[in-house]
Amino acid sequence: MRNLVAALGLTLIALAASGAALAGPEAWRAEWPRTDFARTNVDLAEILSGGPPKDGIPALDAPRTIPAGKERRLSDLEPVMVLELAGQAPRAWPIRYLTWHEIVNDTVGDMPVAVTFCPLCNAGIIFDRRLAGQVLSFGVSGKLRHSDMIMYDRETESWWQQALGEGIVGTMTGRKLAQLPGWMESWGSFRARNPDGLVMDEPDWPRSYGRNPYAGYDSLSRPFLYSGEMPPYGIEPLSRVVRVGNRAWPLERVAKAGELTEAGVTISWTEGQASALDASQIAKGRDVGNIRVRDAATGRDLVHDVLFAFAFQAFHPKGKWMIGP
Repeated sequence: MRNLVAALGLTLIALAASGAALAGPEAWRAEWPRTDFARTNVDLAEILSGGPPKDGIPALDAPRTIPAGKERRLSDLEPVMVLELAGQAPRAWPIRYLTWHEIVNDTVGDMPVAVTFCPLCNAGIIFDRRLAGQVLSFGVSGKLRHSDMIMYDRETESWWQQALGEGIVGTMTGRKLAQLPGWMESWGSFRARNPDGLVMDEPDWPRSYGRNPYAGYDSLSRPFLYSGEMPPYGIEPLSRVVRVGNRAWPLERVAKAGELTEAGVTISWTEGQASALDASQIAKGRDVGNIRVRDAATGRDLVHDVLFAFAFQAFHPKGKWMIGP
């Protein structure tokens, strides 16, 4: 079955790439009349269609929340995005919803946030939506660069690289969103620590929430629509790494150690989180464990993400690989 999934994945890559190569600003302008394609800091030839059109994957706005103790749909092993801000109730956004919507425009206290998840990179990142006195809201463009989601802001229709939180096309080119110290962990872990926390309720969309439309993806040998440089040291492109700044720790190394303290950072691993990109039902995915990243001196949570190794190589080509002795 794994071989069948891998073969299908490679076939889709080839088919998508053959059509995507024809795309460019001239073809995009009809769909994006407000986007200034003359302003960019990337090679536009690297931007490809992922398949869905603009908003074909619908971002969510101001979702309902319910108390953690009243949530009955989630398995303890299911992954959720988490944000714990001082003075605010801890919040969780289930990956079973983000898989189908990829962006949630929400507010925690008085802070507007964008909770984002790119399944093709396994990149779950939470951003502050405030920028230069303006509050932005984000949608899904349907475009990819290095297999990573390109978001767009609805205010200027500039395009943003999700893995970096950076504007890459349009009037916001070069601007950067502040990443918040959120992380991905299992629902059971969040609920046990935060019995009075809040969790995003199920959206009112006709989607098969809980099902994984990317079954077997993190077992493929190559990423979807990626032709860039592969990771060094024999690291598999779809293996997970813990990124902190411009450093990346292979998840396998962290899991084997249980806890590592290096470069002023303490990274801990505990079992009990299902991969969102493995089994056909997210809750039944293989255990990839929970990661927590803290400042080694103060113990405070640090900005980080757990993404695929190829994405770190693509977006941090001069980054440092923490492969150990």
